[in-house]
Amino acid sequence: MADFDYTDDIFTEEESAKKSVSIDTLDIFSILLLLGAACLGAYFLLVFMNPFTALNPMPPNTPIPVAVFPTATITPQQLPTLWTLTPTIQPTITETPRPTFTPIPTNTPLVLFEPTATDVPPSPTPTPGMPFEAEIQNIDSTIIHPDTGCNWLGVGGTVEDMDKSPILGVVLRVQGTLVGSSIDMYTVSGVSPSYGKSGFEFILGEAPLPSNETLYIRLFDQAGLPLSDEVRFSTSAECNQNLVLIRFRKVR
Repeated sequence: MADFDYTDDIFTEEESAKKSVSIDTLDIFSILLLLGAACLGAYFLLVFMNPFTALNPMPPNTPIPVAVFPTATITPQQLPTLWTLTPTIQPTITETPRPTFTPIPTNTPLVLFEPTATDVPPSPTPTPGMPFEAEIQNIDSTIIHPDTGCNWLGVGGTVEDMDKSPILGVVLRVQGTLVGSSIDMYTVSGVSPSYGKSGFEFILGEAPLPSNETLYIRLFDQAGLPLSDEVRFSTSAECNQNLVLIRFRKVR
C-alpha cells in the first residue's frame, strides 16, 4: 500500500495547479473578448461618423446637393466724375487768298487838237532793293514736329528785324507748282510759335516730293505791298530734308 499512499499535500498541489491553469485561460479569453468588442465598437463608430466609407457594406444613397442661390450684392452709387476742361489744339490758320485789286479807270479828257509838242517822259528811277532777304535751309521736320516722321512736307520759318527781334503780322505767300499741282497759299507771321515768336508754316503735302525752284515765297505788308523779292526754293524727296526752313531778316 506504500505505492498508493497519497497524502493531503499531494491533492492540495494538484488542485492548486488546476486552479491556476483555469484562471490563466479565462484571463486570455476575457482579453480577446475585450479586444473584439473594442474593434467592433471602433468599426461602428467609423461607420456612424462616415456612412459613405468603403467599410460600410450598406452605404446610404448619395445626398442631393443643396442649391445655393447667389446673394444680392449692393453696389454703392457714386457721384459723377467732375467735368474737366480738355484743351483742344487750335488748327493752323490758313489764309484765304485776297482778291486781286483792279484799279478804277480814270477819265481821259477829249482833245480836239493835237498838241504841238510832246513832253518827254522822265527817265525811270531804279527801284531800291527790298527791305527783307531770306536764308534757306532744308532740314528734318522732326526737329519741329517730332511726330511727323516721313509723312510730311512743308515750309516754315521766322521773320525778324535788323536786331533779330520777331516781327508779327507780316503776310507771307507761297506760289508755284509742285509735281504738276498748282500752289497758292497765305499765312501770317506769328501763327506758328514752334518756329519762334514770329513763326510761320505752310503744309505742302503728306510725303516728301522733289522740286527744283518751281515754288517761291514772298513777304507783303498789311496793305499788300511787297517787302521782299520772290524767293525761290526747292523741295527734296529725302525724309531728312522734308522741311524747307526760311528765315526772313530785315536788311535795310
